[in-house]
Amino acid sequence: MHSQSHTNRLLTSIIASMVALTALAQGQGDRPKLVVGIMIDQLRSDYIELLQNHFGHDGFNLLLRDGAYFENVDFGIPNPDIASATAVVFTGSYPYVNGIPSTMIYDSKQRLPQFVLNDPTKIGNFTSETFSPVNLRVSTIADELRIDGDAMGYVYAVSPDPQQAIIMAGHAGNSAVWISDATGKWATTTFYKDVPPMLQIRNYQNSLSSRLDTMRWIPSLPISQYVDVPVSHLYPFKYTFTASERNRYRKYKQSGLVNEEVTSVAVENLKSMALGKRGQTDMLNVAYTAAPYSYAKGDNKMELEDTYIKLDRQLSRLLDAIDATVGLRNTLVFVAPTGYFDDGQKADAKFRIPTGEFKPERAISLLNMYLMAIYGNGQWVDGYCNRSFFLNHKLIKDKNVSLTEIRRKSSDFLRQMSGICGAYTFEDAVSNNYENLGRAMVPAYCGDVSVEVNPGWDIVETQGGTQTVTHVNGSAVSSPAFILSPQVRSQHITSPIDASILAPTVSRLLRIRSPNAASGKPYSL
Repeated sequence: MHSQSHTNRLLTSIIASMVALTALAQGQGDRPKLVVGIMIDQLRSDYIELLQNHFGHDGFNLLLRDGAYFENVDFGIPNPDIASATAVVFTGSYPYVNGIPSTMIYDSKQRLPQFVLNDPTKIGNFTSETFSPVNLRVSTIADELRIDGDAMGYVYAVSPDPQQAIIMAGHAGNSAVWISDATGKWATTTFYKDVPPMLQIRNYQNSLSSRLDTMRWIPSLPISQYVDVPVSHLYPFKYTFTASERNRYRKYKQSGLVNEEVTSVAVENLKSMALGKRGQTDMLNVAYTAAPYSYAKGDNKMELEDTYIKLDRQLSRLLDAIDATVGLRNTLVFVAPTGYFDDGQKADAKFRIPTGEFKPERAISLLNMYLMAIYGNGQWVDGYCNRSFFLNHKLIKDKNVSLTEIRRKSSDFLRQMSGICGAYTFEDAVSNNYENLGRAMVPAYCGDVSVEVNPGWDIVETQGGTQTVTHVNGSAVSSPAFILSPQVRSQHITSPIDASILAPTVSRLLRIRSPNAASGKPYSL
């Protein structure tokens, strides 16, 4: 009798275990209800590890503890920026295929730089800016998710930066929203059909302009708790964004405070649109910043550390909101960097680090005089953008001059200028002989000659009466990525991975087609 009872209990236990395992297997096989893509501008692995003890339980530490942690993501192109890096991550392809080589491109008709996603055929909502993804030549993860669900799944993107928001939303997304530099309002473009109701409510009833005067960016911790801060940083920093301050919205968007505003709008989208709770797989893409503050007074290391500490709190807030509404067990989260670090800090003259100023306007003038001496009078050089010089193709054609020849002579001349350590022609880039230049070039936007400016030097440009100074530093930093999903075991990958495989890897986990230009194989997790 006792034996029979024991056998029954054993059978009951086995059956219960099998049911539980079956349910678990089914749960692991189900497609996530929500996909959350998070881009973090200039995110660095070393700062995450440096400040890990200052982070809470549910932000970066949750990603490190429960996710797949890629310590070193390589973008494989020279000088990535916020637009080109976001396009690589979301399309799984390089600029020469996806059409996004940089944030700014040269407009040969107006002879001025313009935004790569500028589209005068569209108008803005809550902004005068005109943007669309028309110049993004291929599909994105967001597009493929919408296609797979026959447009039933929602896709929303939130970023301080307009072009990043649009790339994350793709062509088929419902909406992309960003903060206007001019008004501080949350803006979008008429390319997208949806204007989230919460966006209008926020702009009218709780606008950033009505709150920004009262905001202060001050340290989150006592000064003594910041790590490796130079002894010269004796006092806590304090930044305000008053109405009388020029470019106050741009300064705010670069500060450690902007991530809180981004989280608020992302969470409002999550809740008001019931993302992940409608029976379809929805997508919410969010962009944060971990960039050094270019408006810092002197050394900016404390500001940078504080940005990470504040960012960790916003990551925690976002992930907590997802867990409370959809459940992290029903969500796939991927976090990606932009693969560069723009410190912008120039060493004090007392350290005698070699430096100088490279002025493109002066270089244009000298190059034009040189070409006139060879080919005769005329404006041979049209302009400059992104360390590239653009020649006057109409004049070259009218004068029956070889374009290849004049490019080579221009390259040879520019290479001899102070502050220039390399100069490459269009043909050099096409042949891909110089550090993956070919991957980064889009022929329609490519300059005739591109230059490398010596590290330590300043590029000083004047446009419309405004002078901008860009300090040239190397960008050799480790950039991390994370994938958090019930389908993925916790792991730490130290070997470098190509940023272009993130899209096919996420697509594989979602069981959707990879973006149409992605050629890399998914990483096996």
